[in-house]
Amino acid sequence: MLRIGVIPSRLKATRFPDKPLAKIAGKSLIRRVVERTLKSQKLDRVILATDSQAIADEVKDLNCQVVFTDPELPSGTDRVNAAVKGLNPDIVINIQGDEPLIQFEVIDQLVTALEADSKLDLVTLGQDFKFVEEFQSPNNVKVILNDKSEAIYFSRFPIPFSRAEITDKVFPSPVVLKHIGLYGFRYTFLHTFCQTPVSILEKSESLEQLRAMSLGARIKVIKTHHFFQGVDVPEDIQKVENWIKLNHEK
Repeated sequence: MLRIGVIPSRLKATRFPDKPLAKIAGKSLIRRVVERTLKSQKLDRVILATDSQAIADEVKDLNCQVVFTDPELPSGTDRVNAAVKGLNPDIVINIQGDEPLIQFEVIDQLVTALEADSKLDLVTLGQDFKFVEEFQSPNNVKVILNDKSEAIYFSRFPIPFSRAEITDKVFPSPVVLKHIGLYGFRYTFLHTFCQTPVSILEKSESLEQLRAMSLGARIKVIKTHHFFQGVDVPEDIQKVENWIKLNHEK
C-alpha cells in the first residue's frame, strides 16, 4: 500500500501574498509545515506541490519531493491530484500548506482510518465548539455527524437549527463539530472528485467538500483535540509565534 502526503502551496494569495515564505520565529511557514509532516510514521512519501521555485528552495535540504504544478489549477485539491499523477497511490493525504502547527499524529490518524475501512472515500477532522460566537461565525465550517461519526452535511451556517436560545451550555454537542480542513483521500475517489464539475451545493456554500457529498461519498470525521492555528492573514503569524513560545518549541 502506497501512502503519500501532499502539501499544496502557491505563492500568490489574495489576502496574504507570498504567504508560504513568511517567517515564523525564524523559519518560513512552508518549511514548518513540511518539517512537521515529515515526522509522520504512516506516510511513505511527502510531496510539496507548488508553482514557485522560491517555495521549492525553502525545503531543498529536506527529505521532501517537489512537484511543480500548473498555477492555473483551480484548487489545492487539484494540485494534490496533479502531484500524484502516475504514482498510483492507495491513500493521499491533503495537508494544508498554511498550517504551521500541524501535528503528525493527526496525519497518521487519517491514514489509519482509511486503512481500517476500505469502504471510506474520504476522512477529515473536527473539533468541539466551545462558544456560541465561534459556532455562529460563517468563518467556522460546521459538520453534522450521523451515529457512525460520518458527515451528513457541511455548512457555514450555524446548524442544526434550534428553536431554543443557543447558549454556551449546549457545547460540546454530539452531532456538530467545527470542521478542520485536513483530508485523507482514497486515491480512486480523489481522481473522480477532480474530474467532477463544481456542484450546486459546493458553489452555494463555497465549500469544496460538498462536491464529495454530492457524489455520495462516505466521509469519516475524526474528532481531534489538537490545537490548530492556520495562517490566513499576516496577523495570524503572531498567534503562531505565541504558541511556539508558550510550548517551548523551535
